[in-house]
Amino acid sequence: MKTQTIKQYLFCSFMFAGSVLLMGASAGKSYRDTSLSPARRADLLLKEMTLEEKIGQMCQYVGPGHIKQNEQKADQNSSDMGNIDANAFGLKSQAIIDKVRKGEIGSFLHVLSVDEANALQQVAQQTRLKIPLLIGVDAIHGNGLHAGCTVYPTSIGMASTFNPDLLEKSGRETASEMRASGMHWAFNPNLDVARDARWGRIGETFGEDTYLVTRMGTSLILGLQGRDGVEPDRVLACAKHLIGGGEPAGGINAAPMDMSEQKLREVFLPPFISAVQSKVFTVMAAHNELNGIPCHGNYWLLNDLLRDEMGFKGFIVSDWMDIERMHSMHHYLPSEEEAFRVSVEAGIDMHMQGDNYYETILTAVRDGRIPETRIDKAVHKILEAKFLLGLFEKPVVDIPATRKLIAPAAHRETALDAARQSLVLLKNDGLLPLKKGAYRKIFITGPNADSQTILGDWAMPQPDDNVVTVYEGIRAACPDASIDSLCFSGVITSITPEDVEIAGRKAQEADLNIVVIGENSQRYESKGRTCGENCDRDNLDFPGLQQELLEKVCASGKPTVLVMLNGRPLSIVWANEHVPAILEAWEPGMMGGQAIAEVLFGDINPCGKLPVTVPYNVGQIQTIYNHKASQYSRQFALGHTGPLYPFGFGLSYTSYQYGKPALSKDKIRKDESVTISFDVTNTGKMDGTEIVQLYIRDEYGSITRPVKELKGFQRVSLKAGETKRVEFAITPDDLKFYTVRKLWEVEPGDFTLMVGSSSADKDLQKLALTVEGD
Repeated sequence: MKTQTIKQYLFCSFMFAGSVLLMGASAGKSYRDTSLSPARRADLLLKEMTLEEKIGQMCQYVGPGHIKQNEQKADQNSSDMGNIDANAFGLKSQAIIDKVRKGEIGSFLHVLSVDEANALQQVAQQTRLKIPLLIGVDAIHGNGLHAGCTVYPTSIGMASTFNPDLLEKSGRETASEMRASGMHWAFNPNLDVARDARWGRIGETFGEDTYLVTRMGTSLILGLQGRDGVEPDRVLACAKHLIGGGEPAGGINAAPMDMSEQKLREVFLPPFISAVQSKVFTVMAAHNELNGIPCHGNYWLLNDLLRDEMGFKGFIVSDWMDIERMHSMHHYLPSEEEAFRVSVEAGIDMHMQGDNYYETILTAVRDGRIPETRIDKAVHKILEAKFLLGLFEKPVVDIPATRKLIAPAAHRETALDAARQSLVLLKNDGLLPLKKGAYRKIFITGPNADSQTILGDWAMPQPDDNVVTVYEGIRAACPDASIDSLCFSGVITSITPEDVEIAGRKAQEADLNIVVIGENSQRYESKGRTCGENCDRDNLDFPGLQQELLEKVCASGKPTVLVMLNGRPLSIVWANEHVPAILEAWEPGMMGGQAIAEVLFGDINPCGKLPVTVPYNVGQIQTIYNHKASQYSRQFALGHTGPLYPFGFGLSYTSYQYGKPALSKDKIRKDESVTISFDVTNTGKMDGTEIVQLYIRDEYGSITRPVKELKGFQRVSLKAGETKRVEFAITPDDLKFYTVRKLWEVEPGDFTLMVGSSSADKDLQKLALTVEGD
């Protein structure tokens, strides 16, 4: 035998012996061994599971407490209420408990309390393998579906802060309160790019701009999960909804989306790419169909794109009963059973809510229509998540020890800070800030003035002591004033013509009028709900008689402030022309009333900027700032062309002056970076924070380019009279786009760089940059 052959034989023999020893060592390992990695523990557990136990892990149901509530509702069979209230459609609460005990459920949502969460986990511990439950919740702006938790501003308000660090902080705090409530998985962030103001879900998004959505969404993921994947004391984040739901046909939620691959990759996909790079552990498919294929059955979307190209390593969950809708709504498949099977083949790993899924998938595997290896792939990631979260070691919550973690003072302070930064001053003819003590009689009116509508969507009723309404905020700010009010019990549709007349008389008697109107996103209150999930509209006017109320109050001739609480941009042309001061408050959360009062009376200088464009009216839709050049090559015949308020706009009580910007060089190669720098000076008498914005336009491309695209922003805090130098580094990534060659690349040519206070041309200074060819 030759020497080399002998060496190879000895090496192979050594490796075989080593592998045998390793196999022997592994054979003695248990998934209970905490010294092993979560992935390895999942490997070991998976080998011990029956097919039935595996498929059980892929099934998610609503909690029995929620089902009991729905059992008592007269409109239990209403499909509309099913979408709003997550009705269980006839499933009985006791049946849920039996399924847990048999190992047929691996996850829950809509669990109402920590006591219920603990009780369900204790039932799961009675199963053969004692696999804990993964409990998810729509913690969209704090854990607002649980009473007593901190409720922050809704996502559109958080986007108005242009403060990713603040959002990451709120995410960390939300994760803490979720774990204290027995929750482990937040169905957030919503990474939809919202490009139709009629769509009711704009309030739970970060607005119309891809770059802003990406920055804010990524920061929330890091806050919820941690900065290096899922940390044991955090929760799973969920990037949703993949993909294209933010520009639905007719503005109606779940309507079809047809678009080019170029638009998909440039506008809608970047937030998800960043989410995957930030190690988001779960992704939720979208309600809608994409180019004729429902997202829940789209193999190219869920596997070729998300997993193979983007490198997603977690698991994919369906949205609420959307697998079934491939049959009932999209008419894509002839039966629910076929929809269940196709969804698994396409890449969905967990089914959200409903019966028959378990039995259908079990039969499909036994019949050879779905390979068990596909089931193993799905279940492995679900188990890995449970190990990452430490649920096997501690499935139940120590209730007495964790109560102090619910809405502590530090979290309430963060909520207050976020509310302050989220407020956008749209108009001020010198009325604001109001002088304390100058108004002896104040009249506050509007259905949102003293109501928990201030919390927005995805929040259940909170203890009144935890929520500061606008009325309460004004009353605390003006203890010596006589305050009258007419708030219509917080219901928009309850305003009558007689009420409008009464409000007019009260306004005449007051020294100052504050009108608080807008929309109602409260999902637990079907009466008068005008905004939120599945509350899309065919106009952007104030619902009900709110416009008449505003006009009657203004007709008093007394100083009037309009405060808007709403989850989408509204058409406020009349208000812009007649009301001296307008504050866009969005849905500022539990501390919103205090923040609004502080801004109105000058304790806080407003600094929020619009994350969406506000059109004059619904007929202008689609209205976005980063449109193509040809969109307005013609003008509307009898109306305005262009926005009422542009993206990035927001006033302050001070003034800012931008110095002349300069480039480090005005010609670069395609692989080079360049720096743009300039001074910003607070030229007013009040300290403030300016949100400085950078936009770029590629003048000519192989595919036509938007007139401008946001590529950077900075929050610059300045004392009165102070000047600071601001710099933006512009990299090749900022100049790239998805070209006609189907590549992300920088094309040589001319670029225009723009810096200023909003996306409006009048607010921007411009510089030319040339990218030279090879």
